[in-house]
Amino acid sequence: MPPMRDAPRKGRGELRDQPQTARSRARRTRGTPAGARGRRARTRVAAAAALGLAATALTLTAQTRATAGSNLLANPGFESVKADGDPTCWEKSGWGDNDATYALTPDAHTGTKAMTVTVTRRADGDRKALMREDTSCAPNVTPSHQYDLSLWYKSTTPDASVTLFRHDVKDGWQYWTDLKSLPPSGNYTRADVRTPVVPPGTDQLSWGVSVYGTGTVTTDDYAMEDATQPAPGADACTAGDACARGSWAVMPFENPVRSMHSVVLRNGKVLLVAGSGNDPGLFKAGTFTSAVYDPKSGSMKTVPTPVDMFCGGHVQLSDGRVLIMSGNKAYPAADGSHGYEGFKDSYVFDPDTESYTKTNDMNDGHWYPSATELGNGDVVTFGGLREDSSGSVLAERFSQAQRKWLPADQVHQTWSYWGLYPSMILMQDGRLFYSGSHVFGNGTPGGGAAVYDYGANTVTDVPGLQDKDHRDQSASVLLPPAQDQRVLTMGGGNVDSNPEASRLTDLIDLKRPSPRYGPGPLLPQGTVDQGRGPKPETGGQGKMYVSAVLLPDGKVLETGGGLHDRADPVYEASLFDPAGNTFRAGMATDPIPRTYHSSAFLLPDGRVMAVGDNPGNGTFDHHVSVYTPPYLYKGARPQITSVASTTWQYASTQRITVDRPVVKAELIRPAAVTHSSDPNQRFVDLPLSVGADGRTVDLNVTSNPNLAPPGWYMLFAVDAAGVPSVASWVHLGGPEGTAAPMASPMVHQFAAAMPHTATRQPQGKRTSMPVDPQLSGCDRHYGAADVCVPTVFPPAVAPTTEARCTWLKQHGYRDLRVNGRDDPLRLRPGKDGKVCG
Repeated sequence: MPPMRDAPRKGRGELRDQPQTARSRARRTRGTPAGARGRRARTRVAAAAALGLAATALTLTAQTRATAGSNLLANPGFESVKADGDPTCWEKSGWGDNDATYALTPDAHTGTKAMTVTVTRRADGDRKALMREDTSCAPNVTPSHQYDLSLWYKSTTPDASVTLFRHDVKDGWQYWTDLKSLPPSGNYTRADVRTPVVPPGTDQLSWGVSVYGTGTVTTDDYAMEDATQPAPGADACTAGDACARGSWAVMPFENPVRSMHSVVLRNGKVLLVAGSGNDPGLFKAGTFTSAVYDPKSGSMKTVPTPVDMFCGGHVQLSDGRVLIMSGNKAYPAADGSHGYEGFKDSYVFDPDTESYTKTNDMNDGHWYPSATELGNGDVVTFGGLREDSSGSVLAERFSQAQRKWLPADQVHQTWSYWGLYPSMILMQDGRLFYSGSHVFGNGTPGGGAAVYDYGANTVTDVPGLQDKDHRDQSASVLLPPAQDQRVLTMGGGNVDSNPEASRLTDLIDLKRPSPRYGPGPLLPQGTVDQGRGPKPETGGQGKMYVSAVLLPDGKVLETGGGLHDRADPVYEASLFDPAGNTFRAGMATDPIPRTYHSSAFLLPDGRVMAVGDNPGNGTFDHHVSVYTPPYLYKGARPQITSVASTTWQYASTQRITVDRPVVKAELIRPAAVTHSSDPNQRFVDLPLSVGADGRTVDLNVTSNPNLAPPGWYMLFAVDAAGVPSVASWVHLGGPEGTAAPMASPMVHQFAAAMPHTATRQPQGKRTSMPVDPQLSGCDRHYGAADVCVPTVFPPAVAPTTEARCTWLKQHGYRDLRVNGRDDPLRLRPGKDGKVCG
């Protein structure tokens, strides 16, 4: 057939051809990670040098692939042609601002025809050759199965990939994921990759080649075979309830510091940061502490800590060091003249030397700031309290290349006050999604959630978040895998009004043209101790202080929490399954209360560790708990027996060997969590190309650093029973990488039709946002700064002296004194100042 210009068709946006507006094209250009243009130039050189070589020879020696059965595809070699000259059961597709032609060529791998896709100009978007999405052409599939896909190709561009769509019986055709980058090759080369497990409700697949750079890709001889692995036979579990619920164990040692911050380091150890640990006595004495825990030996080592890092921010840098920003300059004054104050100091912690080194100062104070790593390794932070206790409206950016905080005039500013610990999650196009999870009080104005476009410097409101002013210390998590771009937000309360914490959850799909939250399943209920012993939760009782942990089997563990402000621990844990959007209730519960200043996080061996509890009476629980999930009671674990290289680059193929067949592998970013918040937590799928022996596996790494920002990751391999290996550590991308990326990032046109009416331009320049000194929900007329007498008691407590004093005694408040003469809560101080006498 003669070359044809692809005619864009309207319909499904990213799912079919749809012209972009000039504005969305500009945004995509700005959203490209820093350095992408330089990488593109380097990859062009690599492409030219690679012609004439087999694609697999760019990284690995080709391995013999398994064959699983009959080919499920119609017209896999383009030999059948319709009257109009187009190949039967194939379609031209794509999106964006680019020029492309399609043609059948006699330069076939076998037979007489192959398909070429040539992109001659590209500003953004892609062009695809895809199997036609109809019932007679698209192959039927079975949920829970996996399929091996293969094709033969030649290419003059490094910017091509195998892309996959699925048909949902309820929602129709939709983009699923990009599976594998196709390196340039002058000769026909076989590319093969295994799909992820087909999710529930999927009955057909469509797949093909996406070309998103200038050049020509020729393909032929597609194949698709069922490659489902049976679950391995396992010994009968003899652990009783633990077989289904998992188990918690309280460790025989204690946490030596009053830590509020937990960071899993690149060597598998855990950094526990306390600073003064919410203890004004330690603050006055200048006693600031951290500890390093080694899970292998069980040892705890205290580390000299230069300043009060209590309630600062933290994030892993791409080189594996930990950036810690701001902290506590002052505790609130008893007379209400000021609240907490944040300083400008910033430090990095080196896991090798287990020591802190100062960076340059930030431009403003940020007590309780966010911290999100971008696709180029830079870190942005928002919100928190300044040195004068007012709210910071200054965005800050740490340059990984320069290893310093940039001057304020080099950072885009909207002069917005994002609150405290705002959960800012990096999207696949480089924008930031503010999920609505935060600490202390009401949500932000509008819908309580937003998308921030750093390049355009605009904020777009996101609707649908339920009860957005009761999402204080909720938990938000980017669901597995990161490629799906779905976020779950769970629970929350409000320290100002102090209602019973919520059971509400919300889900949002950031792949939608105009994403909005929708209601998720209610949080399961457990027992709650309101000072009179644990009793079953009833009605709408849920929890705040939720911990959410991504597990290597693709589930999310939610655990811990409390019913009210710094009080009433909830003993409940469940597993959320992203595939079915369901909670599996009744998991084993941590016997230690985990409310304010608690955290839970994944260890490299697949267990979960939990630390901390700091209720309003000022005490701190030093017990350490470890959860063993049910998957570790299913018998022997698969082992990663070798990793060809621990230094990975984007769009590459990385080989591992395993001791038994596995069905998936993933990178999980190590935790850096505080106050229910770890916006950098993510699980990145690594589509498999499996050798004939079932034990030699090539892992296909995403080309998009926004999906997996540069740094150290835990690599897990998981078998068909959902049992994970122990993690191996690998380093992905960043300036520490030994080679340039093999392709440019593939960025999709998701969330591109958000209403302009919901978009806000930067506000006028201002210094700060006024913040109530009692923003933490604590009445400072009573007790020391580490004690929190609630400004509003729970609804069940009558507004009488007797009821309030009974509640305080039931919750462990001792020797409570009034500060000064005012007694707004009528707690009846005696001559010695002691209340509730």
